[in-house]
Amino acid sequence: MIIHITELKQGQRLSSDTFNSSGVPLLKKGVDVKEEDITLLLRHKVEYVDIEAKEEIKPVADMVAITGLSPVLKEKINRSIDAYQSIFLEALTKGKFNADVVDELLQPLLLDLDAQKDVVALLLNLEKEDDHLYSHSLKVGLLSYYIAEWLDYSKHDCYRISKAGYLHDIGKSRLPSILRSHPEQLNASELKEYKNHTTYGYDIIMESMNDKVTASVALQHHERGDGSGYPNRLYKRGIHPFTQIVSVADVFVNMTAAKNKQNKQGFVAVLQSIYELGFSKLNEKPAQALIHHLAPNLIGKKVQLTNGEQGTIILNNPLDIFRPLVQVNDQFVDLTKVRALHIEEIFV
Repeated sequence: MIIHITELKQGQRLSSDTFNSSGVPLLKKGVDVKEEDITLLLRHKVEYVDIEAKEEIKPVADMVAITGLSPVLKEKINRSIDAYQSIFLEALTKGKFNADVVDELLQPLLLDLDAQKDVVALLLNLEKEDDHLYSHSLKVGLLSYYIAEWLDYSKHDCYRISKAGYLHDIGKSRLPSILRSHPEQLNASELKEYKNHTTYGYDIIMESMNDKVTASVALQHHERGDGSGYPNRLYKRGIHPFTQIVSVADVFVNMTAAKNKQNKQGFVAVLQSIYELGFSKLNEKPAQALIHHLAPNLIGKKVQLTNGEQGTIILNNPLDIFRPLVQVNDQFVDLTKVRALHIEEIFV
């Protein structure tokens, strides 16, 4: 089946060898297409490819098999992730993107978020999936929207903040694909180039939509209130309020990403880390808003404790919201008193 390069999705399989206009082979028949393969084809200006026509082939968005959410919301989330891929690849090849595509897909999705009151369930469902760059950006955009609402921003500003979160990593389109996914494994020179994605993001957004606030969020989202961030080592007062919200969402999503299970923090442990960072690197207002609005959603959730037992959160402790009362069978475990136990995992 011959398709245009803009329709090519990760996971699709080539049914014939692909060559550039000079006859140089680029990809072999049978290759399952990856992000870097699409980048390669775009750079060689390949317009059409031949893929296997299989009903079971899934685009990137369909990898987010979110359960427990309405079909309409799931569809809009998947379409928004697909749209981000399109925006990202357009920025990669042209240095800018069509800003109208962002509004057309993000606005209706955010309208549905107002009806999704159990934000913990939404985040846990999204957390289960691979934290690909495209889905990561959507998660940050959605969580930024909620935090802005909790801080009583106007609907207009909530949307602007969410869009800034959605686009915060667009500068990574200018990075070599090998640098995008695992910055913790880069050497010094690679890390230096990786950090340029904030400046690239500012330039791309200004070129695409001439929105200095949204561009500033992309530029500043790795700045930290204690001056330890980059690219300009700004302190708290120099960081835009929208950026301070997106940074909390970005750190939270990174911490809860579905990576190596041995190194992964549990949901409650991440909330505690955000709480602690709110006294130094992150702004305390969005950090506190995140914690105190997610905590009530924890009641009724099934959990596993560090001793392997499973139970249900019955009551939050107002003096230590990270150590609630848990019912295990017919016993009640007060984690403020049983200090050796912690919540290891929360189930949807």
